[in-house]
Amino acid sequence: MSGSIHITEGALASLIGLTAHEIPGVVGMAPVNLREGIQRVLGRAQSRDGVVIGREGAGGKEGAAGRYTADLYVVMAYGVSIPTVANNIVERVEHVVRSQAGIELAATRVHAVGVSHA
Repeated sequence: MSGSIHITEGALASLIGLTAHEIPGVVGMAPVNLREGIQRVLGRAQSRDGVVIGREGAGGKEGAAGRYTADLYVVMAYGVSIPTVANNIVERVEHVVRSQAGIELAATRVHAVGVSHA
């Protein structure tokens, strides 16, 4: 039996968001846009909030369309080393996405958008 597996960008964003929440020093994810901010105020936050998935080289070339990028908008705990936590996020997210989804991320960028007491 043959078939194919398609992992949606939403599922990939959820996997990445859940992984980022597990990293010590991460307080939470920040809303990326107004819609996410309103949903959070209404109590409808999702695991993929604060994660933006993009495609690298989506110019129609075969193979290039499968190259994803991930931007994570993160609130860090007060007193942690932001570069250390950001590096931990990148390493863990890339490992989890590779091992659980079989996807190599072309780029993983962490945006520290706030600092808060945990």
